[in-house]
Amino acid sequence: MKSIARVRSGGSHGAPASRPDDPVEAFWETIAADCADWARRESVSWRDAVVLVPFLELLAPARRAFARLGTWLPRIETTRTLAASLGPPTAADGESSFDAALDTLVATQLLARERWGAEWMRRDRRGFEHAAERVAATSRELARAASSMVPCSRPAWWHAARDSLDVAVGGPAGLEKQLARIALEWAANAPEASSTDRLFDLRPSAWIAIEAGGSDPLAMALLAEGDAPALVVETDVPLDQPFAAIARELAAEAPVHALCDGFEDEAWAAAAQVLDHLGRGERPVALVALDRVLVRRVRALLERAGVRIADETGWKMSTTRAGASVMSLLQAARPVASADAYLDWLKSLPATATPEVGSLPALEAFCRRRRVSRRDGVAGDGLPAGAARLHAEATATLDAIAAPSRRPLPAWLDVVHDALERWGVLAQLRDDDAGRQALAALGLDPPLAAARRASLSDGVEPLTLAEFTRWADDVLERVAYRPPIAAAADGDDGDATTTGPDVVVTPLARTMLRPFAAVVMPGADHRSLGAMPVDDSLLPRSAVAALSLPTAADRRATELLAFAQVLRLPRVTISRRRGDAADPVAASPFVERLRSALAEMRTPGGAPSDLRAWRDPRGERRLAAEPVRPTAPTVSADALPRRLSASAFEALRACPYRFFAERVLHLSELDELDDDVEKRDYGTWLHDVLDVFHRERGEARAAAADEKRLREIGEIVRAEMGLDAAAFLPYDASFAGFVPRYVKWLHDRERQGWRWQSGESEVSRALPELDGLEIYGRIDRIDRRDGKDGPMIELIDYKTGSVEKLKETLREPLEDTQLAFYAALVGGDDLSVAASYLAVDRTRGLIPLVHPRVADDARTLVAGIAEEMKHLRNGAGLRALGEGSACEYCRARGLCRRDHWASDGDGP
Repeated sequence: MKSIARVRSGGSHGAPASRPDDPVEAFWETIAADCADWARRESVSWRDAVVLVPFLELLAPARRAFARLGTWLPRIETTRTLAASLGPPTAADGESSFDAALDTLVATQLLARERWGAEWMRRDRRGFEHAAERVAATSRELARAASSMVPCSRPAWWHAARDSLDVAVGGPAGLEKQLARIALEWAANAPEASSTDRLFDLRPSAWIAIEAGGSDPLAMALLAEGDAPALVVETDVPLDQPFAAIARELAAEAPVHALCDGFEDEAWAAAAQVLDHLGRGERPVALVALDRVLVRRVRALLERAGVRIADETGWKMSTTRAGASVMSLLQAARPVASADAYLDWLKSLPATATPEVGSLPALEAFCRRRRVSRRDGVAGDGLPAGAARLHAEATATLDAIAAPSRRPLPAWLDVVHDALERWGVLAQLRDDDAGRQALAALGLDPPLAAARRASLSDGVEPLTLAEFTRWADDVLERVAYRPPIAAAADGDDGDATTTGPDVVVTPLARTMLRPFAAVVMPGADHRSLGAMPVDDSLLPRSAVAALSLPTAADRRATELLAFAQVLRLPRVTISRRRGDAADPVAASPFVERLRSALAEMRTPGGAPSDLRAWRDPRGERRLAAEPVRPTAPTVSADALPRRLSASAFEALRACPYRFFAERVLHLSELDELDDDVEKRDYGTWLHDVLDVFHRERGEARAAAADEKRLREIGEIVRAEMGLDAAAFLPYDASFAGFVPRYVKWLHDRERQGWRWQSGESEVSRALPELDGLEIYGRIDRIDRRDGKDGPMIELIDYKTGSVEKLKETLREPLEDTQLAFYAALVGGDDLSVAASYLAVDRTRGLIPLVHPRVADDARTLVAGIAEEMKHLRNGAGLRALGEGSACEYCRARGLCRRDHWASDGDGP
């Protein structure tokens, strides 16, 4: 085997650094000098040598360091950039594409072709899709390993891979072995020449590999092949004692360690540390993304301070507005799409999409008023003309997407492209940086993604809308949106000056050997740094060992090497929090090993060394306590409502502040549009059924005929309301028991002389004692009886709630405002009025609950309303009471800040 020279670089070199104040630049100059010395000893043609660095971001500092030697500059590349410079990538149908979303789609179709796979998919769709994802991941793992070796050695390697899986195993392990074989054969179906193969045809004067964070298998294969001299520059620490040498270097100035109280405290501490570095002119600062959620919060705090940030990790494209605009179209196009999904898509459209977009509020109000649950049900009297046109155009677009049952993947992209263009979304996405990246990731816009479309391959079978939607969602979940990076001063160098970014958000593995002035590493706990990676490969351990594939332990060791490399950078701050909510958070095992190594060192005073304690750079501010007290706004007489309903007056009595929010400020919640049938839906439906039944009934008829007709009307009203028959089954069973009981109760009342007079009656009245205030309401039912003492009416309110609660209310009649309020609306000196609740109990049938003295209470209620409104007109405060059960489910609770009120002993 060819001999490869090795040199460990990391100590001082004879050549003085041109920038001694920058340890990273000095380190790179040491590496460059070591490589040049080796080249002179080996008589290598320096300008024809190839220097391989581990990742793209190291190209600039490496090229600067080698340029300072004052000689010819060797070719400095990564394996990826070097392969790309030699020609376009290759592809073949059916091979693993290294595109995770596309591979998962192909794997799903591959497994579904098998009889056992199709049955598995029907039986357990989620488990089947997870298995397909594991097949795709294992196939990519094998394909990457094969592409990193000398082409002539691959046939033997694939043969060894098949042998390692050629073992009969039963049970769950047998299924995994079968899936692994499928992944293996899929990965082995690669083109004869992959993109990396052309690297082995190069004949440089020498190969030089800079090793940081572990060795690169492809780089090592290149160095071992051919006759060119080869050198490996080792910059990593020994794995057996990773912190021994670094501890000696760090004993004088160990990294700073911050222990925080919680998530928000750690985010603010990290942001404060970054700003402290910037305030001292130390830029750029590396913000290491160990915990992406935490770093997103730190980024938000830094952006608030006007810091220029380059984010190399980004965030999921699915969380961007661009990704959401594409997915909202696909979600709304589903045949079973809810009205919420339909309206969400319409709301995402540009205002200039069509003139009818201005009618969207009217369309939404119509849907909510009619409680429409499906977009196909948006029709009927009362829909404004502009809203009707908007609905027709939108439905035509969605139907065009959903019409065929299956399409090839490029055809799906074409129809979605046309829909986005039709509604002006495509132009909006092209003008947005995230939009352009989303279009390119999905292959939706040919000018941006011609190569992407070509890769969406002939090997993918036609898809249903649901399958295409899952694929698009998977793409947007996996692709990271990276916002534009601030331009550097000298362009190609990437030199960080005042014109470049102040902060670079980067993963741990991309922080090594880069010219950062300081490093802030939040979230360095046992979950995010040093945890054993989850191994989801289908390959058994014996196969992994036989094929020399990286294990979970290898990946953890690579992370350890990267962490040790980062400690060489200047001004490192590490932080973690004590816990998340009630869950304790432990220190990272890497940090604990570092502290153990430091403890073996001694300070000048003889004490064990340790990480330095963090000193909060934030200044102290003293603030006077301002406790939150119950609010009590006053309202001018002109702002008070001119009309008052029973529910509005009930709100005034329960909590004046709720009355202020709902009736003065006119704040309200939108009605729900979900498909679930709730008890409220049943109550609304029952009211409508009884109203329709009595309006058409006319004269009394036989009980059997009434029962039959009542059931028929129930079905008709349910269909008109768009209530799903399956979801309505529990209430339908309850209604089946209700019908005969109601008909019996009705016939008993008619024998007593009562007749139905009206239902769902809108009534209003302006009483002189109310000083111009009008009261109004909707009465469920009014019955009339003509007796020897004159006519009498009874006001009946249907109730499907708790019977016991109604009884408790009627024990104190003055506490019941609803029936008394209705009596005030219709009562008079020439007409006797009674009132009752008709409780519909599922088990006990119909229970009439009569108000004992409704006429007297109505007069008392009117006097109370007059008194209350007089106080409000005179400037009385609408105080938030914060008491009783009315506060528990109050919609205005967030406005009055009830949960933040100070106790009596708090504050001044």
